[in-house]
Amino acid sequence: MYEATTNEIKVTVEPAYVVEHSSPTEGYYFWSYTVEIANLGEESVCLRTRHWRITDANGELQEVRGQGVVGEEPTIEPGTTFTYTSGAPLATPSGIMAGSYGMETQSGAEFDVDIPAFSLDSPFERQTLN
Repeated sequence: MYEATTNEIKVTVEPAYVVEHSSPTEGYYFWSYTVEIANLGEESVCLRTRHWRITDANGELQEVRGQGVVGEEPTIEPGTTFTYTSGAPLATPSGIMAGSYGMETQSGAEFDVDIPAFSLDSPFERQTLN
């Protein structure tokens, strides 16, 4: 698991290679990732936007920006969490993802929360350290 805390918002990510959605002979590798966002603060926050940077083993960068996550803009009350699962394809058997969420407090203050960088590695490929 990978985690980062920004402004009392803790983001934990757990990636998993999805064999049944991957086709290595066609250069298509797919991962799911489960994200838990915990509000450790004292004020409700709403997740408004997401920004992902996805880099494959060839150094090709893909950026994804949008409203909310999985069709929602969840409000996370103090002491609670929001969890969702999504996915990402790559043309290579490994890569890395990182990003940020745009949050808004009840009082209207906006701030970004770091999504920790996490590895996407096929369990069928030899691992190398970079």
